Amino acid sequence: MSDLEFILFLVPPILAVLTILNLFKRKHKFQNLPPGDMGWPFLGETIGYLRPYSATTIGDFMQDHISRYGKIFKSNLFGEPTIVSADAGLNRYILQNEGRLFECNYPRSIGGILGKWSMLVQVGQMHRDMRMISLNFLSNARLRNQLLSEVEKHTVLVLGPWKQDSVVCAQDEAKKFTFNFMAEHIMSLQPGNPETEKLKKEYITFMKGVVSAPLNFPGTAYRKALQSRSTILGFIERKMEERRKEMNRNENDLLGWVLKNSNLSKEQILDLLLSLLFAGHETSSVAIALSIFFLESCPAAVQRLTEEHLEISRAKKQSGETELNWDDYKKMEFTQCVINETLRLGNVVRFLHRKAVKDVRYKGYDIPCGWKVLPVISAAHLDPSLFDRPHDFDPWRWQNAEESPSGKGGIPGTSSTTKSSNNFMPFGGGPRLCAGSELAKLEMAIFIHYLVLNFHWKLAAPDQAFAYPYVDFPNALPITIQHRSSNKLNHHIPTPNSSY
Repeated sequence: MSDLEFILFLVPPILAVLTILNLFKRKHKFQNLPPGDMGWPFLGETIGYLRPYSATTIGDFMQDHISRYGKIFKSNLFGEPTIVSADAGLNRYILQNEGRLFECNYPRSIGGILGKWSMLVQVGQMHRDMRMISLNFLSNARLRNQLLSEVEKHTVLVLGPWKQDSVVCAQDEAKKFTFNFMAEHIMSLQPGNPETEKLKKEYITFMKGVVSAPLNFPGTAYRKALQSRSTILGFIERKMEERRKEMNRNENDLLGWVLKNSNLSKEQILDLLLSLLFAGHETSSVAIALSIFFLESCPAAVQRLTEEHLEISRAKKQSGETELNWDDYKKMEFTQCVINETLRLGNVVRFLHRKAVKDVRYKGYDIPCGWKVLPVISAAHLDPSLFDRPHDFDPWRWQNAEESPSGKGGIPGTSSTTKSSNNFMPFGGGPRLCAGSELAKLEMAIFIHYLVLNFHWKLAAPDQAFAYPYVDFPNALPITIQHRSSNKLNHHIPTPNSSY
């Protein structure tokens, strides 16, 4: 045997030994993995994790695993080994170390339908660039001087047609409000126009696919969504070409602003606008529907809201003004408590997808590089050690305890309120904190303002929010409407046309 043959003969066993030693080292290195059950091969525990449950709970899967393994446990979810965190401290640690120890890591199917340039799935510099575009367009000055009046207009366009003793599907009405606002905000599409209505229909099909199983076969919701995605992108692309031909471009919408103020490619702009239409429409509409649902069973909160907004309305009449302004919005203090409580109890975004990019040790547990990490935001929001009576809708918890009508609401003292705030993360946190968080709260506040001043409502049929894990009302939240006799919607705002 020649020297070369001898060396080639030794290479395979040497590589095998090195591989075994490396595996042994990694096993030894990560001997402090959190407890847990990896479930079935490939599927792991994904089916159990995604089984629908009441949105005001953490579900049987999380409840069972937390009771067995604690707030930090391992599993196999979405086809990957996963560390699941119901621990508020670890959740903050993950979000604050975005880009250093962890990075965004959504399932491939999400990127396939939202687009590879979607801000939701982008990481690194490209995500920072797209986020900066969104933040610049959603600046505080723009919220004050332009978007508030647009939100007000679209609120009245939706609530104006509500008739005495009629039944409306509140979730559908909220979706109508947020879609038409975002369509005008992004591309200057007017509510009720044929092209807006056509886009809305395609978008409904698209949304059903985003939250469906990623099965790309003829007839599936996912395949139909991919087809609708193509139609929507073709529509946006035609709008882009029209703008590029215009001598005086409209920069009041996001499309015009991006064309002038960014260096993004056509494909990047298309995916950015599609993802912002998705994010700005879906989460805000669900949050509004949740607030209507929670308030229906809390008359004390409705009474307190009514007093707050009547005071604002009377001051407007005395000053001779009609439209709401930023000072009016800042007076909606209890409304902000209602918004916080709605987001805490309803948990529109229940968990986030992250991946460890380095080996991490936290509280004695190892989180290996490459493992998926799921910070479960809803678990912290519904943790009784962090929030008193967490399954109760209690807006007074965001104030001092003595202001609660029951005498028990709220977390006593300023320090307790601070403790709650530190664990309250409805919009995520760190470098990926939702760019539209302030707009979402503004939309909720203005909608609540007109709702409580003009209507009484009650459930027309039983319904409740479920987590699929996306939050949805199975019956679209039907409510029966009664007008408040002493108040009318402000008619100076354009009334809706018949096709709206």
